[in-house]
Amino acid sequence: MKRVLAVSGGVDSMVLLDIFLRKFEKDSFVVATFDHGTRESSKLDAEFVKKVAGEAGIEVFRGEGELGEGVSEEEARRARYAFLRKVAFKNRGEIFTAHHLDDLIETTAINFIRGTGFRGLSGLSGLGIRRPFIDGFFPEIYDKKDILKYAGENSIRFRQDPTNESDDYLRNRVRKKVRALPREQKLEIFSLWRRQREIVREIDEIFEEILPEDLCFSREIFRENERDVSLEILRAGLGRAGISTTRPQREEFLDAILNYENGKKFNLPGDRLVKIGRNGFRL
Repeated sequence: MKRVLAVSGGVDSMVLLDIFLRKFEKDSFVVATFDHGTRESSKLDAEFVKKVAGEAGIEVFRGEGELGEGVSEEEARRARYAFLRKVAFKNRGEIFTAHHLDDLIETTAINFIRGTGFRGLSGLSGLGIRRPFIDGFFPEIYDKKDILKYAGENSIRFRQDPTNESDDYLRNRVRKKVRALPREQKLEIFSLWRRQREIVREIDEIFEEILPEDLCFSREIFRENERDVSLEILRAGLGRAGISTTRPQREEFLDAILNYENGKKFNLPGDRLVKIGRNGFRL
């Protein structure tokens, strides 16, 4: 199993690459870089990563998208991770990203601002994705200050995304506040995040146990339970059925379950039609 390093060319991922080059055998990992096609310089970023990794003798997988300048952060993330998962599948490996403590706090804060459910407070904890800076693989690095210090001390080459300093983006505005927090407060938030992640894991295990084996659901289950519980049931069931959905899509599906006339069909992602009958439906 090979490690798949997600490298964008920015300082965070270039520091991660340098650490891997120092600590691991070169044939134990590969580099994956994705050009979103959202700005002119993104192509140059991918070329830079390919050049640096190639010079070090590391195999590079490059993906390209044509998402355009107006693409949302969520759309860009989905396209990027779809590419990373393909590379991981091809190499029978795990994805490693350069997310650090500041990123974790930023993501949690943004999710909270946007009215997230409880899962949003345990962000950056996706299955099959390793975050070595967050998980303590390298104790000398936790947050952005540590990364910049390492980059300076080791003359790390990197490229700067020109949009990172623009106040037009919510993440950038939150980022400035996060960087100003004392290290002690960051670690307190990190401790709360780890507890929240554990709670989410326990909830997932419970729902996996109670799901019907045949994925047949009664409409009464969703009428009797609170909405948040019903959404968690749907999340677990859809996941087992191999249907990837967003929370808004599950909200729409739940409304259909509660309100559709008998026999009407609901179209899930991937053109999966589900017939909602008098007694229920099957995924």
